[in-house]
Amino acid sequence: MEFFDIVDENGRPTGEIVSREEAHQKGVPHRTAHVWIVRRGPRGYEILLQKRSPEKDSFPGMYDTSSAGHIPAGDEPPESAVRELREELGVEADPRDLRFAGTFHIRYEKQFHGRMFRDNEFASVYVYTGPLGELKLQKSEVSEVRWFELDAVWEEIQNDRRRFCVPKPGLAVLRRYLAGESGGKGSP
Repeated sequence: MEFFDIVDENGRPTGEIVSREEAHQKGVPHRTAHVWIVRRGPRGYEILLQKRSPEKDSFPGMYDTSSAGHIPAGDEPPESAVRELREELGVEADPRDLRFAGTFHIRYEKQFHGRMFRDNEFASVYVYTGPLGELKLQKSEVSEVRWFELDAVWEEIQNDRRRFCVPKPGLAVLRRYLAGESGGKGSP
């Protein structure tokens, strides 16, 4: 059974823990780490998105953040981020390879597989631009990966959420970060 640190309204651990099941049954606030794998494409930034396994407990079969996951109780975001990269995609990275882009809070209730799913996450967002090597997908989590133009994904999720479940606030953090990296010029 997985356990998470319960966090306060600012995303800081309170010293209490909660099981994954209870966190999502009751909407208890907890932490996640999100990693966006980014490269420059011919028309601006591109992001590698994973297609979630059809068995996932939320948003099965939809394209999502490059790599993301819950932060186990007692762990810290950078270490969890590199662990998720390794487990889900087979990418060997070090916390020093990640660039911190910011944080966001997401809260929603939605039914999946006939059960209510309540999420209340404080996410730490990282950018990875290092080598990927040969990807080894964790089939229980990821069915495929694909590169998408960042701007095209941003435009599509404004009105149509049938294909992408990327969190809009998380993608906004990434866009702000990349705009700062490019001096505010060009894409994003």
